[in-house]
Amino acid sequence: MSKDVLHLPQMLLIGSTGRNSGKTTLASAFISKWKKSFSVIGLKVTTVKEREGKCPRGGEGCGVCGSLNASYEIIEETNLDTGKDTSLLLKAGAHKVFWLKTLESHIFEGIKDFMSRIPEGSLIVCESNSLRKVVNPGCFIMLSNTRDGAVKDSAGEVMHKADIVIEDDFINDIGLIITRVEVDLGKVKINQGV
Repeated sequence: MSKDVLHLPQMLLIGSTGRNSGKTTLASAFISKWKKSFSVIGLKVTTVKEREGKCPRGGEGCGVCGSLNASYEIIEETNLDTGKDTSLLLKAGAHKVFWLKTLESHIFEGIKDFMSRIPEGSLIVCESNSLRKVVNPGCFIMLSNTRDGAVKDSAGEVMHKADIVIEDDFINDIGLIITRVEVDLGKVKINQGV
């Protein structure tokens, strides 16, 4: 893993302790809130431990790990109707949405390439745990699902770096979360660059 860290104050990073915790729901709310004020770019990052390795989710998996032919791949989402997370971010009003699939050992290289492709001054709303290892975002939110007690390894490695930890069901509190994030982002003066 690279020891390099990118300082990205224009990024709002959302991680979670488990699957189906609401990352895309929260990311979509942020995009909807800020799409008229900023050029918002959505990003989903999927980290693959090793090519051709065992599926980290068990069983046959979704095919993402086996379909990665290079060290990393950046795919732009253009379809509003796939039902996938990237499509939902686009539907929420993101100017553009990308999916970065990367070997864990090449995540720094992948995010640098991604950053070279987006317009300067864009607000980036990103879903990832692993990216926090190589990026210092304007705000890092960790969604913690304490109902089942299980914590993904990738979340456990970066949870202590979270600026905000949100426990369990947050749907009724999205407005309060957005306000708190606006305050946190204001502290790093995101509005100067966006």
